[in-house]
Amino acid sequence: MGRNVKPETGITTHPQVIAAAIDAFREAGANVAVGESPITGVTMVDAFESGGITTVAKIRNCPLIDMDVRRYVTCEIPAGIAMKSLKVCREVTEYDIIVSIPVMKTHMHTGVTLSVKNMKGCLWRRSKVDFHMLPQLPGHEEKPLDIAIADLSSVLLPHLSIIDGTIGMEGLGPSAGKPKPLGVVLVGVDAFATDSVACAIMGISAHDIPHLRIGSQRGYGVIDIDSIAVYPQNWKDVQDTFVLPPEELSIEFSGFTVLDQQSCSACQSTLLMFLRQYGQQLSDSKSDDKDITIAIGKGHEELPIGTLCVGNCTAKHKNCRKFVSGCPPVSSEILSMFNDDRSSPHPE
Repeated sequence: MGRNVKPETGITTHPQVIAAAIDAFREAGANVAVGESPITGVTMVDAFESGGITTVAKIRNCPLIDMDVRRYVTCEIPAGIAMKSLKVCREVTEYDIIVSIPVMKTHMHTGVTLSVKNMKGCLWRRSKVDFHMLPQLPGHEEKPLDIAIADLSSVLLPHLSIIDGTIGMEGLGPSAGKPKPLGVVLVGVDAFATDSVACAIMGISAHDIPHLRIGSQRGYGVIDIDSIAVYPQNWKDVQDTFVLPPEELSIEFSGFTVLDQQSCSACQSTLLMFLRQYGQQLSDSKSDDKDITIAIGKGHEELPIGTLCVGNCTAKHKNCRKFVSGCPPVSSEILSMFNDDRSSPHPE
């Protein structure tokens, strides 16, 4: 429930899946609560209300927890490569069983977002953003984001995974893709195995998803389909290939000039999603008729004065231009740069 959207969008977990989970665990004798730490700029109260969780929880008198209210607990990662420690929401350490209930989605940065990656929602407040701000790691071809998620999975795996494929999302997920009605729910005790089966249903090999491949190679879980017991045995009948995020994007948006030289799909898709969400608002608030200029990619030798440089590949211009770091960058950080610029005093 990381975003403030309606359940039929396929962006957040469907409330009826949450309702069924609450009922099942209570029938088994458990005390149940539903918690979330949304992305920056979204409140738990609004996300739960919009997504229908507040209603199903109220009917069942089930507690809802804003996991950002209390101070975090530091969790060390002994085997961490990209991340050595985490700021974990305190409730995660206080409950006997943690259940990850993500939507079945493709993801523009990580290939898919399923039960392993969904555990980022247990990270406190803005510490989630740190995963997107890491530099490329020497000796590693994988993106630092993928390595960081694998690091996280070494200390923060769910005891049970419930993957909501009632309405998934394909294409430019996690929030700019198309809803994918599938009518499927997966449940498993090995998060990697459950994600692997979900990938197979989506027409994707888990071995092609870096954070799953890295975690499996380290021994955190199983992704080899032939080694996973799946019931019912005709589960492959529900397979329905998902459209993958595009490898190349052409970004055009009224009121903006996007300078793109040798950028990757991660920066492209982040900027496209940002412009879809905030572009009109920012364009309407301008004091002149000039386009807002944004640069992405590592191929720029010179840039116009006033250009906003987005992503680590533009870092060589950061001393003389506005700059948002990240590989990939984060939409909320780009928005913050615009807001900070508007609130700063300018000479007459």
